[in-house]
Amino acid sequence: MPRNTKGYGAPRKPGEAFKSLSRIVKMLRESFPKLLPLTLVCILFSSAASSIPAVFMQKVIADIETYAPTGNWEAAKAVIFPKVGVLIALYVIALISMTTWQQIVAVMTHSYLHKMRCALFDKMQNLPIRYFDTHQHGDIMSHYTNDIDTIRQMISQALPALVQAGSIVVFVFCIMLYYSFWLTLVVVAGIALMTFISKTLGGGSAKYFIRQQAAVGKTEGYVQEMMTGQKVVQVFCHEAQNQEDFDAINEQLYEDSYRAHAYANALAPIILNLGNLLYVLLAIVGGALYLAGAKNISFSGKPFQVSILVPFLNMAKQFTGNLNQVTQQLNAIVMAVAGAERVFALMDEEPEADNGYVTMVNVRENPDGSISESSEITHKWAWKHPHSADGSITYTPLQGDVTLDSVDFAYEEGKPVLQDVTVFAKPGQKVAFVGATGAGKTTITNLINRFYDIADGKIRYDGININKIKKSDLRRSLGIVLQETNLFTGTVMDNIRYGRLDASDEDCIAAAKLAGADDFITRLPEGYATMLSGNGANLSQGQRQLLAIARAAVADPPVMILDEATSSIDTRTEAIVQRGMDALMKGRTVFVIAHRLSTVRNSDVIMVLDHGKIIERGSHEALLEKKGTYYQLYTGAFELD
Repeated sequence: MPRNTKGYGAPRKPGEAFKSLSRIVKMLRESFPKLLPLTLVCILFSSAASSIPAVFMQKVIADIETYAPTGNWEAAKAVIFPKVGVLIALYVIALISMTTWQQIVAVMTHSYLHKMRCALFDKMQNLPIRYFDTHQHGDIMSHYTNDIDTIRQMISQALPALVQAGSIVVFVFCIMLYYSFWLTLVVVAGIALMTFISKTLGGGSAKYFIRQQAAVGKTEGYVQEMMTGQKVVQVFCHEAQNQEDFDAINEQLYEDSYRAHAYANALAPIILNLGNLLYVLLAIVGGALYLAGAKNISFSGKPFQVSILVPFLNMAKQFTGNLNQVTQQLNAIVMAVAGAERVFALMDEEPEADNGYVTMVNVRENPDGSISESSEITHKWAWKHPHSADGSITYTPLQGDVTLDSVDFAYEEGKPVLQDVTVFAKPGQKVAFVGATGAGKTTITNLINRFYDIADGKIRYDGININKIKKSDLRRSLGIVLQETNLFTGTVMDNIRYGRLDASDEDCIAAAKLAGADDFITRLPEGYATMLSGNGANLSQGQRQLLAIARAAVADPPVMILDEATSSIDTRTEAIVQRGMDALMKGRTVFVIAHRLSTVRNSDVIMVLDHGKIIERGSHEALLEKKGTYYQLYTGAFELD
């Protein structure tokens, strides 16, 4: 099937960045309708309380200028001390406001990320199998780690700091304009230069921050693949080639990260030093205006004085410092938006479509021989089929009659995988598929449980088109044992019970005995209570496969799919498993995919596939008599690839 070789997370169009930021803010507003406004109010209070002291500082200096020549310190103290008290009160307010909003932001951030991770995982659960077949798993994992972390930094640090610094810039600018029009004009000219530089460098950093996030995902995807296949890597001595491939991917990450941060880090010192130059220029211009006795054109209406120049210089320093803070936070926001675009891209993926309306229900048999739905668990199942035409409901007994009628399928358009495949599997029959790798054997089973939908033809289950059956109910009626086993962190009993969550311990033990797994389980340190982790790393491959078979057995489905179920089991263990498998398959419709032809000899029908077409079908004996492809495979004239 096709694989996304470019890796997931390719950046969207530049215009999407604002949409992603707006989406984050909207989600914050909807999640915290009261806390978010309170946070903004506290930030504004903190900013105002940090800016207004410049006004009182000017008044204090003006009072000192007035009373210093007179030497009347008593009168000076009576005027100055209250203003100093107001200054202290303002700083206390700033402290309380800042502490409050920082605590609120901490609560909002982690609550928001909790909801986002839940939404992301919920979305992932509803994506079609095609998505996971075509995207690197490590890259998907990167959404939960790197991308979510960039959003955390933006919500907890960048956005609040941006609002605070931005509001201080506005407050201070208004105060400066109030006191001196000429000096404010100098500040505006300096800021215009800073803005031009910020825009030039900031645009470059945004582009590379987006590339960086995609490169991080690709790197993690590659590392995850190598960790999973490390045994294969070492067996085939592929370490050197893998190192070269990783170096190339890592080099791209280095280039994108270096350029992104080179642009971003260049901003801070440039803006800072321009601020220092602006400070010196203001001192020169202010001193010249004072010495020249220039008339101060401002809203205050006061003549230009030293009491204006000194606090104005401090305000300019505060102004440029917070403007520098704004540019730094913008870089953090750009990187977060790049991560958010990747997260939202996954969240916006189309979920697995399911238009089915036929469901699987428990039924009981009535005295007259009819069946009806039962509220109690009877372990007798039927398809509940509502008919929209007349509103009636029919119940079709679940038997396991599966038919594929002239089925065509392709993973990619124009590249057919199955062509005109017809299969009749009657209840209780064992149908085997053999053929070379890529012939389409596993694809058939993927179509039966609707991991993929067919392009043409029909698949019927007990006479019902499977497109009409709700996917969850369809898959609940199927048991499957894959070539690659997947065990989960938990006890042995938990892993067996995964096949049917309401199964009792006795049911699980019976299933393990049926699969031939009970013998090795009872020899484990804690038996069925033994903890497994790391996909059952403390078990052999054969033991893991036995547990997978037991898990399918406890589900007790009418149809069983065995995809190379004994491929990882040695010959001695296979004999044990085969006895359990025979008992497991009894009375069920079974689809078997196997490379070992000895495991399919007792099949009712054997289908030989070649390039997506069924070229031979019949029982083991009948196919041997034909002396065709199956005969040549069985006698060793041909070998399966």
